[in-house]
Amino acid sequence: MLSDLLIANLDNALRTLTGLQAGSDRPYPGEEVPDTLLRPWERQQAGRMMRVNHAGEVMAQALYTGQAAGTADPELKTQLEHARSEEEDHLRWCQTRLRELNSRPSLLAPLWYGAGWSMGFLAARQGRGTNLGLVVAVENQVEEHLNSHLESLPMDDERSRAVVAQMRDDEVGHAATAESLGAEKLPMPVRMAMGLFSKVLTRGALWI
Repeated sequence: MLSDLLIANLDNALRTLTGLQAGSDRPYPGEEVPDTLLRPWERQQAGRMMRVNHAGEVMAQALYTGQAAGTADPELKTQLEHARSEEEDHLRWCQTRLRELNSRPSLLAPLWYGAGWSMGFLAARQGRGTNLGLVVAVENQVEEHLNSHLESLPMDDERSRAVVAQMRDDEVGHAATAESLGAEKLPMPVRMAMGLFSKVLTRGALWI
């Protein structure tokens, strides 16, 4: 029913934006890695970078929720919801690292969520190939972004790197699964617009 769908989507939005998402209960990747990052300015730098990662995961959570809401394909819906559960793990991990670094999530999180949900829902309404194609395009962008963070994080911040590396590996898996299920390549103008929005998100979340 439409009412059930609306309630479920609103519930996911509220849980995401308030930090109450459940996830799949996988352990925190940085748990066994000593937090040896001591210099205050480096902790501030790492905190800003993890804030950007958290903002990206808010958008990814919204994206998968919108995609699942917009498709009537039960197999695809199940796959999207599984990926969303793993993205919830990423949110929890980013939140944990932000607290450890005495930092905070982006104040623009509702904007990132709204943009991600809208993008996902619109793609889903275009059919299975486009829906899966959006997954591939987004996850490829995220993989590139996370690889850059692995190189740019302060040298001593192995704890953040452990979190980012596991997130990166999960994103690669999401893209590979989408490709195996029949993803279609998105048109160049769409991919260019996504790249531009990614830059806006990165810049915005870095400071706000």
